[in-house]
Amino acid sequence: MKQSQFKKGVFYACTGSLWWGVLGTIFFKYISIMGAIEVTVHRLIWTCVILFLSTLCFKKIDILKKILKQKKNLFVLFLTSILIFLNWGTWIYAISINKIIDASYGYFIFPILNVYLGYIFLKEKLNKKRILAISSVFLSSIYLLFNLESFPWVGFLVAIFWSSYNLLRKKINVDTDVGLFIESLFILPIGLVIAYFIYQTGNNDFSFESPFNILMLFMAGAMTVIPLFLFIKGLEKTTMATSGLIFFITPTSQFLLGFFYYNEPFTGTKLISFIIIWIAVFIYLKDLYEKKL
Repeated sequence: MKQSQFKKGVFYACTGSLWWGVLGTIFFKYISIMGAIEVTVHRLIWTCVILFLSTLCFKKIDILKKILKQKKNLFVLFLTSILIFLNWGTWIYAISINKIIDASYGYFIFPILNVYLGYIFLKEKLNKKRILAISSVFLSSIYLLFNLESFPWVGFLVAIFWSSYNLLRKKINVDTDVGLFIESLFILPIGLVIAYFIYQTGNNDFSFESPFNILMLFMAGAMTVIPLFLFIKGLEKTTMATSGLIFFITPTSQFLLGFFYYNEPFTGTKLISFIIIWIAVFIYLKDLYEKKL
């Protein structure tokens, strides 16, 4: 791999991770006053529209047609469409109720949970460091279960939905953005029905009387697709290990924003659990580093 290409890949991956962690958090926190359900629905709708346009622009119609003929892949994408919708909804709900720190917990443990699910379902091998990292995650979760008032349920659900999504996507060889387009198509009818009921009850913020709200809700799609493209581009030009290291920029940014900018409460119990998680992350990153970037 050429050094110049590798550096570009690192730049793209870092930009995508920072976008998710900083811009994405601030943006979705800002528009969450419109309601987590409406924001999630419009994130789905406009992501679908943007990905349709990108599929045309990047001339991936043939790839789309090929996937649509594969029944097994379509079934898996149907399942992952539900998981990603639940992930988006849970995360937006979390930041709307001032649980950004709890949501960051989910993204800290997600890569390590991925390793565990890979071992269980894909028969991937574990070394001592990864076993120790997984054990630390379980230790942190068990510790929090004894202090239920501090348990980051939203973060845990985010991690479960997202890691399950990744596990299923690993089982099929599908172009990432075209796959996401098909997933968004599967749940688009549900999104449109929900949007209709929101409109019928008069609780909609998406209104031609408020063009700024329309713009913000449309931007929910762009704020989903742009960092996705950046991170995929970075992954293509670097390695899995490098992108794995860079990914932790996202939850770190979310945690720092939640604690320092949004002044979310952070109890001693959560501090201890996060210290255990950070140790797990350090062990995991050390293992990735030793496998050579």
